[in-house]
Amino acid sequence: MQVITVLSLGSNVGDRLNYLTLSKTAIQNYIGSIQLSSNIYETEPWGIDNQDSYLNQVVAVQTNQTPNDLLDNIHLIERELGRIRRVHYGPRTIDIDILYYGERIIDIENLKIPHSHIQKRRFILVPLSEILPQMQHPLLKKTNQELLDMVKDEGKVTKWQPY
Repeated sequence: MQVITVLSLGSNVGDRLNYLTLSKTAIQNYIGSIQLSSNIYETEPWGIDNQDSYLNQVVAVQTNQTPNDLLDNIHLIERELGRIRRVHYGPRTIDIDILYYGERIIDIENLKIPHSHIQKRRFILVPLSEILPQMQHPLLKKTNQELLDMVKDEGKVTKWQPY
């Protein structure tokens, strides 16, 4: 069964743009066809302030993988791109989060879909609303654009321009 899953990509270590590019190639190889991609945004770190800024992007991917297989492949991609999980919210070469998996709601120990912090993070909502403004959060019953309009997070999110 084909489903659209929405993924958030973020990098704040090394060649951030290259890590985003490599992660999208790996997503195409391991997960499925990217249908939509947001612009890339430079964002302030969230959770731990004393680190470099991130490049973030949101992609919508058509996949036939189960949510657990999807998560396994995301972890594989992150490991292949040098991610080492040391500090929660700490610096990383690449971070890939599942925001949505169709309209499914999943709440098990290692997997929460929709992502439990979508509505709290401007750096997610700006690119998400760019590509899927009318998509409705299945739990909150609000569109991505409505969530962005309501978000209290004031972290700086700017469209990234290469130097």
